[in-house]
Amino acid sequence: MNAQPVKVPFLDLKAHHEPIRDEVLRAIERVMDTNAFAGGPFVEAFEKDWAAYCGSRHAIGVGSGTDALWLSLLALGVGPGDEVITVPATFMATAEAVSFCGARPVFVDIDPVTYTMDPARLERAITHRTRAIVPVHLFGQVADMDPILDIARRHGIPVVEDACQVHGATYKGRRAGTFGVAGCFSFYPGKNLGAFGEAGAVVTDDAELASRIRCLRDHGQARKYHHDHIGWNARMDGIQGAVLQIKLRRLDAANEARRAHARRYAGLLAGLEDVVLPVEAPGRTHVYHVYAVRVPKRDEVLNRLNRRGIACGIHYPVPIHRQKAYEFLGLGEGSFPVAEQCAREFLSLPMYPELRPDQVELVATELRACLAELRSETHACAV
Repeated sequence: MNAQPVKVPFLDLKAHHEPIRDEVLRAIERVMDTNAFAGGPFVEAFEKDWAAYCGSRHAIGVGSGTDALWLSLLALGVGPGDEVITVPATFMATAEAVSFCGARPVFVDIDPVTYTMDPARLERAITHRTRAIVPVHLFGQVADMDPILDIARRHGIPVVEDACQVHGATYKGRRAGTFGVAGCFSFYPGKNLGAFGEAGAVVTDDAELASRIRCLRDHGQARKYHHDHIGWNARMDGIQGAVLQIKLRRLDAANEARRAHARRYAGLLAGLEDVVLPVEAPGRTHVYHVYAVRVPKRDEVLNRLNRRGIACGIHYPVPIHRQKAYEFLGLGEGSFPVAEQCAREFLSLPMYPELRPDQVELVATELRACLAELRSETHACAV
């Protein structure tokens, strides 16, 4: 069967940006007129707005979500010989940030319902070398922070939230990123709050930590040409700050649109025994950065949907402990069975605010059809 033209794209940034095109162009012109390209007033204005939105005292704009994680760990003193606990079911950047501090990532498995760090497995991973815990808020939902924070407090270990996929999500009424000593965000273009390129931020209530991160993001400068630390070039661009300030005003409405699409998917896909739908845990507000279902024979389902013109994705097909880059950890198949099973089964359906109801219905119809075909073929082979 030949592939059909794309009927439903996985992500449509053009549709997302078209309504704000003129406003964004005017903002970019203001950046050009003032030559405030690296840091400067537009970044500072966004930092103020982002801190207020999250409910945090400080926000530090940086070059990416990876920078946010890395610089937060560096500012906490994580270094060679240390261990940082996180999960294997995440994007590579979470572990990279640990490695670039010279530390060793230590993984714990995920909860089979929320796909975030399983607090019941956390304490046994703590050693005398543990210097930080990095729970990952995956796909738009915050991890179960109360037990994680309780364990961290008892052991005197700081918690740094990987909040790169949960812009605007809440846990028991509080915004993501405000539970640990620092919350790290990515503003990669496809995120719920996306820039026009690479950008990230750290939020924190700790003034001293905020000061260290600001210093590290600018080559370790306390003031120009006076370097107190070995830092890095991790400043946010002025254009990104200006764009993000505009888009932030629309974030809540965009998240509500995602939640509406998720409810529609859930209704249309209800009752399918071979599909596991995402769950919004009690006390949490899921913002559906990704709408990931779990299906058997995932790769075959993906191929069939693509041939039908439904663009889907996979987040993430290889857990970090099974990546070649981390084979030196010696963690074989079966080390983290929940994360490994999810990696085989996750299928990300189209999810963005501008999806139309008829597109959501088409995705659900085609997914049902693909699964029915596979069941029929499996039954025929078994006869």
